[in-house]
Amino acid sequence: MIKTVFILGPTASGKTDVSIELAKRFDGEIICADSMQIYKGIHIASAAPGEPEKCGVPHHLFEFLENDIQFSVADYVKLAREKIKEIDSRGKLPIIVGGTGLYISALLDNIEFLEQETDNTLREELSQKFDTVGGEQMLKELNGFDPDSAKRLHPNNRRRIIRAFEVFLSSGKTITEHNLLSKQSESDLCPLIIGINFEDREKLYNRINLRVDLMLKNGLLEEAKVNVVNRTKKGAFQAIGHKELYPYLDGTCSLEEASDNLKMQTRRYAKRQLTWFRRVENVNWFYPDKQDVIKEITKLTNKFLKEE
Repeated sequence: MIKTVFILGPTASGKTDVSIELAKRFDGEIICADSMQIYKGIHIASAAPGEPEKCGVPHHLFEFLENDIQFSVADYVKLAREKIKEIDSRGKLPIIVGGTGLYISALLDNIEFLEQETDNTLREELSQKFDTVGGEQMLKELNGFDPDSAKRLHPNNRRRIIRAFEVFLSSGKTITEHNLLSKQSESDLCPLIIGINFEDREKLYNRINLRVDLMLKNGLLEEAKVNVVNRTKKGAFQAIGHKELYPYLDGTCSLEEASDNLKMQTRRYAKRQLTWFRRVENVNWFYPDKQDVIKEITKLTNKFLKEE
C-alpha cells in the first residue's frame, strides 16, 4: 500500500501553503488535483503556485496542458496514478492537493474508467446544437432518454449536457449506466485525507474577495485579454476568473461590476466544492480560524506515517 496525503478544501482556504509545508517537513512531492491549474495560460485565474511559492518542492501535473485541450477525469486519474507510483518509488511522500472533487474522489475510490473513443464530429454537432437551442431545450430532450442526468444537470452546464448526449448516442447507454459499468477495484493507496475549511464562512468569503482583488492587481485583466478571442473554445477558456471579465472587455459593464460578479461566482464555486467534499468519507477537517492548522496537521501526518 502506498501511503499518500490528500489535501482538499474550497478555493482560497490555504491548501497550497499547507501542502508545501507538509512536503518540506516530510520529504514530499505535490500532485495537482485542480481541473484548472493543469492548464497553461491561466496562471493568475487558476491561482496556480508560482516558482517562489513552491519553495523548491517538486510539483507535478501543474500547468502542463495547452489551454484548448479537453481533459477528462479518466485522463487525470491515469496520469495521477503514474505520478503517485513514481514519487513513491523514489521514497518520497505523494501529496495530492486541490479543489476538484471529481478528481479526488476518482482517485480515492480507485475508479477504473471504461475506454470510449471520442467522436469529434458528433461532439461538434452537439456543441453547435447547444449554441442554437440552449440548455433548457437540451435538458428537455435529454429527459426523454436519460432522466437521471436531466434532473441532475443545470441548464448552464454546457459541457456535462453535451457529454450526456454524446455518451448515449455513441454507446446506446446513458452516462449513469456507463459510470456504473466502470470498474471499482481495490485501491493500492493508504490515504490520509486532510480538509481545510473555515468555521466562520464569512472569513472564507473575505479571503475569496481579497484574492480576486489581488489577482486583478497582479494582471488578471491582461491575462483575460489574451484569451478573450478564444472564449467559445473548450478547455481552460471557460475558467472562473476570465469569463466574468469578458463583459467588461466587451464594454457592456464596468470593471467594478465584473469584479463583483467574479467574487460572487467564486463564492458560489466554494459552496459547491464544500457540498461535494461533505460526501467524501474519512476527511480530517482543520479550521485556520480556530486552530494552528500546520501544527495539528503535522502531528496527524507524523502519526499516520509511523503507523504500520
